[in-house]
Amino acid sequence: MSQPLPGQSAQVPVLALGDVLLVSLQGELHDGMAEQLQHDISSRISASEVTGVVIDISGVDIVDSFLGRVLAEIASTAALLAARTVLAGMRPAVAITLVELGLTLPGLVTALDVDRALELLSQGGT
Repeated sequence: MSQPLPGQSAQVPVLALGDVLLVSLQGELHDGMAEQLQHDISSRISASEVTGVVIDISGVDIVDSFLGRVLAEIASTAALLAARTVLAGMRPAVAITLVELGLTLPGLVTALDVDRALELLSQGGT
């Protein structure tokens, strides 16, 4: 993946919904942005009483091996900090690409959309 263009924000918004963090990825996520997101989420979990993280990738057209690894690392880090992670909104083409790349995304539970992801977290069903 490439670096952000000059003047582009290198940060992905992380919204708090009670004890859940919601991250909505849109378009291409550059390497530096993905690494910053990983740091931001772990910092937010450790600084508050977050019990769940929902990562909405419905706005993402392509998940390469780097982003797949970052998503898995976010889930692993969150689990170590006692928070569960749900990946929501995966498009069929993205799922096919992940399978073709041989990426399994360990530690990530998936949901069709954000509403179902939040429901999974509220039920403790990850």
